Amino acid sequence: MDYDADLPGHVERELTRFLREAGAEIQETEPGFSSGVDALTEFVLRGGKRLRPTFAWWGWRGTGGEATDAEGVLRAVASLELVQACALIHDDLIDSSDSRRGRPTVHVAFADLHTAQRWHGTPAGFGQAASVLIGDLALAWADDMFSAAPLPARTLERARPAWRAMRTEVLAGQFLDVRTQASGDASPEAALRVSRLKTAAYTVERPLHLGAALAGAAPSQIATLREFGRDLGVAFQLRDDLLGVFGDPEVTGKPAGDDLREGKRTLLIAFGLRLAGDEQTGIINNALGDPSLTESDVDVVRKTLTEVGAVAAVEQRIDELTYTALAALDRAHLTEPAAAHLADLTAKATQRTH
Repeated sequence: MDYDADLPGHVERELTRFLREAGAEIQETEPGFSSGVDALTEFVLRGGKRLRPTFAWWGWRGTGGEATDAEGVLRAVASLELVQACALIHDDLIDSSDSRRGRPTVHVAFADLHTAQRWHGTPAGFGQAASVLIGDLALAWADDMFSAAPLPARTLERARPAWRAMRTEVLAGQFLDVRTQASGDASPEAALRVSRLKTAAYTVERPLHLGAALAGAAPSQIATLREFGRDLGVAFQLRDDLLGVFGDPEVTGKPAGDDLREGKRTLLIAFGLRLAGDEQTGIINNALGDPSLTESDVDVVRKTLTEVGAVAAVEQRIDELTYTALAALDRAHLTEPAAAHLADLTAKATQRTH
């Protein structure tokens, strides 16, 4: 079967099969858990770019993966979408976000369910608890799906170090993100550290590592591929930071300026505070963490960040990281069509509008 032609579609097929089987098993014994299972299933299958499985697939293909393992590799890399689901569900709760991809976030949906059913306790408390548990379920099922992939035991074992590191790093990144906001650390170094762990590692670097490990690639080639993924992953996050303030809600699926309302200390904000004068610093600091910011308030901050040169500085950093990422990709000596596909993904990830 030619998986290359419609990789996202094949990933979707594997996820649908796994979620149906895993959901049926628990719902048969615990029907009261159906709403949680259904919520996770709907969240995972709602859409998304399937970037993580795609990077892992091309990491495998480009480093000599055997065609006979394709079906098993597809299932293994599709499990990355469940890690992503865990991260997003928990992120939405941590950030008090109301919407994701144009729909209510999980904690909001379950708070609404609580209200509709007139249950005991507070709707917000129930929504928070439900989203934590559903996110945990996603992470548990990710491990189940990866471990059950029909591959030789030695093949899966080669990839386990990348799998373990990725799960730890994304949780460490989420923790550092929360800690950075709480401490008020607005340094560029702190922002880049969060970007490196929270996004770059589990979005690009470790999926590539995972795919290459499944293929049995040499350590030197894996190291170069990870270098490519690390720089591209940070550039991807920096583009996301810009979209969090300047993005069109109709395209991004999230309210404009939410990163400001949530008090995100991104590199954009770090550069803004470093380059701003006293009055401009006040505008930025007063906006950070203010949930009542209006669209006109956000416009003022956008104008300020642009005027002080913070936007240009982030764009320059994205360009620099893209250049070094592509240089590492060239040194990785991947076979075609993997190299061409990864170069194309680099352009899409760093120039995207959503």
